[in-house]
Amino acid sequence: MIPAAVGFQCPECVRTNMRTTRQNLGPYGGQISARPRRTSIAIIIINAIVWGVIQIAGLLHFQDRVVYFLGLLPKGMCLSATQSGEFFPHATTQGLCQAVQGGQWVPGVADGAWWQIFTSIFTHVTILHIACNCLTLWFLGPPLEQLLGRTRFIVTYIVAGLVGSLGVYWLSATSTISYGGSGSLFGLMGALLVILWRQKSDIRQLLMWLGLNIIITFVGGGGISWQAHLGGLLGGALLGCIWAFAPAGQNRARTQWALVVVLVVIVFVGLAGRTVMLA
Repeated sequence: MIPAAVGFQCPECVRTNMRTTRQNLGPYGGQISARPRRTSIAIIIINAIVWGVIQIAGLLHFQDRVVYFLGLLPKGMCLSATQSGEFFPHATTQGLCQAVQGGQWVPGVADGAWWQIFTSIFTHVTILHIACNCLTLWFLGPPLEQLLGRTRFIVTYIVAGLVGSLGVYWLSATSTISYGGSGSLFGLMGALLVILWRQKSDIRQLLMWLGLNIIITFVGGGGISWQAHLGGLLGGALLGCIWAFAPAGQNRARTQWALVVVLVVIVFVGLAGRTVMLA
């Protein structure tokens, strides 16, 4: 990986991508993207739209409700309808919350808000949070998509994010709200690290960047979800192994997608198991 004015250049990725088949397939079976940066831009736009909606909700004084609707909350909470950020810890069910004056129940994943596993990946509140994550995606996304192709890149981003959500669901306090795309971004770093290692490329710069982010995760304060970062990194590394180590040949794509399905099934089994425990 070589620093450049617009991010990182990956000479090994370019050279490997030039060895394509007649069907214009990349080194790991994906259709080569003519303009790989477009996918990252699309994800950035989605993040920006969600962030904008949250800011508008703040101006209209119901930002908490939107954040708690989109973010990942393992178990439902009884929020104060009059005091922003306040909640009633003893009202642990919707029925108890309704009996509290000024209480407003917000459901968590264990209460049926399954969409939070997905929507939390695209949810940001502060400008610094979304700026850092989008800048990281701007640097990491295109080199990885050059190697994988658009579909495999999108799957890596989303599935790694889901594994990060699984980590939050199992390892975070049930009253802690979590949101942000950093689980997916750690997944991209994990996948790119495995693939470049498979190519016997120089991974020292990527290891330094990953190490710096791990240090920030654990010393940067209580507002950083190490659970999402750890889960995303693990999910991305597993996906990198699926893409890079599936045997080449006519059945490579079939093997890759079968293993991806297995990973997704494991994620949802893990989600279901945690839900049973919390219920």
